[in-house]
Order: sequence, then structure tokens, then C-alpha cells
Amino acid sequence: MTAQLTRADLLRRAAVGGAAITIPGVWSALGQAAGPKIGTSLTISNWPLYIDNEKGNRRPTIEQFQKRYHVKVKYVEDINDNASFFGKIQPQLSRGQSTGRDIIVMTDNSPYPALLVQKGWVEKLDKSVLPNIKNLQDNQKHPAWDPNRTYSLPWQSGMTGIGYNAKLTKPVMSVHQLLTDKKLHGKVTLLNDAEDTLGLLMLENGDDPAKVTDASFDKALKQVQAAVKSGQVRQFTGNDYSGLMAKGDIVAATVWSGDMVQLQADNKNLKFVLPRAGGILWTDNMLIPKGGDRTTASVFMNFVYEPKIAAQIEDYVNYICPVKNAAQALLKTDPGVAKNPLIFPPKSMLAKLHQNDPKAMVNPDYRTKWQKLLGA
Repeated sequence: MTAQLTRADLLRRAAVGGAAITIPGVWSALGQAAGPKIGTSLTISNWPLYIDNEKGNRRPTIEQFQKRYHVKVKYVEDINDNASFFGKIQPQLSRGQSTGRDIIVMTDNSPYPALLVQKGWVEKLDKSVLPNIKNLQDNQKHPAWDPNRTYSLPWQSGMTGIGYNAKLTKPVMSVHQLLTDKKLHGKVTLLNDAEDTLGLLMLENGDDPAKVTDASFDKALKQVQAAVKSGQVRQFTGNDYSGLMAKGDIVAATVWSGDMVQLQADNKNLKFVLPRAGGILWTDNMLIPKGGDRTTASVFMNFVYEPKIAAQIEDYVNYICPVKNAAQALLKTDPGVAKNPLIFPPKSMLAKLHQNDPKAMVNPDYRTKWQKLLGA
């Protein structure tokens, strides 16, 4: 439990140094196995603790890929937040130089995946070696920033919704309730990402967070401003609401689903709900930066989209799996994970999830107004 909670914390907000790990694997004297003509090495940048990991820092998925394809994998945990990682690779990409990476993983609840596509800084997937793309969950097939999944495939996803302590409050089913229920006064936190908090409010206001207008943004912003001014909202947080909620210092909050999976293991009173109006879906996506080996990278993506391999990753990671039939593969080995609706949401839950507007994320006026509120 401790390792997994650390993983969730690191995944969303940590600031640790990157560590490059190369796994020896098994090499064939006869060369690559029959199949697509792929390279002999692959470099992957990902978030910390975001793949299956066993004692001795062994990664079964990486080892199995190496053994099957005779590709030496350098797996680097050097993405600690989207902005700083983009800043690290932007100078090379802007000069038309290779980043030295074949796969990177970035979150679509930030502006950067869309920006990479718009600037032509990512390679197209080699779909000739990607038959397992058929296993992509239906609700992930057509994101606004990459409508035909030409450049990206999901690694893991999460939901933004409401968390509350059932021992300390009645059910909290809407963000409006969070912002106005006097019984929650001073015991509420909100996520400091505008896309998360305002996106939920827009849904409740009858607006579409995937198509933000000045009017819908300003309406949601004013509602949050009023709750902050009244003292209803205690503070804005990143991942650190987890500790506050675990201790009972706060009663309810806007939260990420993966964190709640970890917290519930120690406290069954902690609940996660999607508001009646719906929740926000965010996804960490695999992309191939310009100059990366698109065929070898695509072969790796195809590998992790095998349900059995996806299940192996999911059993450790515990966020939302984007691969169909991975839950069935887990039923025999870990039914608790396979049946957890926060990890494998049913269709009724997936139907309530919405994505954010990539253009709004880079709107300078919106960013300025939100940052001013955070500093209030």
C-alpha cells in the first residue's frame, strides 16, 4: 500500500530526479525474431512508478518485450510534471533535433499533447504494426486534439470527481453542494488545475467543458470565487488533498480517482463519486517525438495493448485501463482489481465522463484569471 500511494503521489505532483534503467533482457545470437523490421533499441520516458515493478526494480512488461522482440529498452522515469518535461524537450524539437526518446507520456489535461501535434513535433503511429489498436476503449478513440489517434495512444487514464468522508458528512453529489453546503464550510478543498475544477462546474451549469466559451468560463470562475471569499473553500491543492482527507482535516474535495483507490485501502469511509452532471476524464498518452523510431515505438504500443500485458501493468498501477478485455484477464489473478469500478469503469460510468477543451488550456486570459484566483 505504501509503495502504491507513493506512486500515485509521484505520478501527479512529485518532484524527484529522473532515473534511467536499462534491463539486460535476453539476446538472440540469430538476430531479431520474425516479424516487422524494427530497431534494436527503444528509449521510453514515463512518469515515476507508472509500470509494473517487482522486487529488485524488475519490470516484467519491459523484460517480456525485450525477450520477444530482442530490443534493448532504456526506461527512464523523468516526467514529474507536464510543463517542466515539455520545457526539457522543447529546445531540441524546435531546432528539428531528436530528443533521444522514442516514446514519451504526456497528459491531455494539459496543453502539451495538442501543442506537440499542432507544431508537427510528433511522429505518426505506424499502424501497420499496431493491430491491437482495436482493443482501445471506445470512449478513447476520438479525442478532440487527435481525433483519429494518428499520433497517440492512451497509457492510463483517471477521473476527476468528488471525494468525501462518509463518516463525517452525508453524501456529496455535486460541486455546487461542495461550494454552498454550510455543513461543509471550511472543510472543502478544490484541485488547483482549472481544467479539473472548472470543468466539473461547467457540466453542472449545463455547459460543455469540451467547448469552453468566455461566458461559460466566467460563470464557473465566479462561483468558485464566491466560495473562496466566503471561506467555504479551505484551500486549493494538487495531490496533497490525499493526506488532508486521510487525517479527516477536510471532509470533501474535488479529487482524482486513482488517489481514492489508494486511500480507500486504508479507510473504507472515503468515497469517490462522479457528480450527477458527470465527471472529467484525463488521459496520459504515449507519443513518439520527432526523430523517434516510429515502428519500434508502435510495436511496443501494440505489445502493451495485448489484454494480458495490459492487465499485468494495471495490477500495479491501479488507474483506468484503456485496453478492452484487460479486466477479464485479471479476474483469475486479482479479482479485487478487476472488479473495481474506479479501475475498470462500467459503461454507465464511462458515459458520464467528459474531456476538456484543448484550446481553453492555452487561452492566456483564462490562465491569468485562474492564477489570480489561486493567489487570492
